[in-house]
Amino acid sequence: MSADKALDMAAAKNLDLVKIAPQAKPPVCKIMDYGKYRFEQAKREKEARKNQRVIENKEIRLSLNIDVHDFNTKLNHAIKFLNGGAKVKVSIRFRGREMGHPEQGYETMKRFAEAVAEHAVVEKNAKLEGRNMLMFLAPKPTK
Repeated sequence: MSADKALDMAAAKNLDLVKIAPQAKPPVCKIMDYGKYRFEQAKREKEARKNQRVIENKEIRLSLNIDVHDFNTKLNHAIKFLNGGAKVKVSIRFRGREMGHPEQGYETMKRFAEAVAEHAVVEKNAKLEGRNMLMFLAPKPTK
């Protein structure tokens, strides 16, 4: 039908003529209350945002020659973050001559990953990037 006839029909029903598919040949239109449609769409989007869960990223910093008690404290913090649903970024910063011994960093990261294995999965293995070694852990999926 012609656009003028459709506009007259919409005006007679006190509604709006809305283009659904303007790129189609001929364009597809619908007679509806546009204000009500926008309100319901905003309501659906708000409901979807409410049900959405934002995943937090937490960081644990280790040192190359970390002592047992400090290691266990950092481990407990990481477990607490993982149980809370956050992802954990474990990092080691190499200072000075420590750069000559990246294998010690890999060993510390491996030890940390094994200690937290029952609470997390390694999302990204330890990798040396400049002076930092990074590893990413994600909480184990619950069944």
